[in-house]
Amino acid sequence: MKKKPIQYTIRSVPDEVDAELRKRCVREGESLNQYIISTLKGGVGLSGHSPKHHDLDVLIGTWVEDPECSDALKAFDQIDQDLWK
Repeated sequence: MKKKPIQYTIRSVPDEVDAELRKRCVREGESLNQYIISTLKGGVGLSGHSPKHHDLDVLIGTWVEDPECSDALKAFDQIDQDLWK
């Protein structure tokens, strides 16, 4: 026996959120309902693909020591005392 889908009622959706959701569902060629479901799936990590990031978290743990670069940057460690008077 197939389980009946769960329905949600969301109240007090701000006008700007509603407008953006409607604009995006038209752009994606989906119904508002389907767009919101796919967005919710992505938000909880069930979309099947990695979310787009707008930060540098993807770089965590990728640092590679480069002595040549470190030597080149040593000049920035020097403080010009005359500029700080």
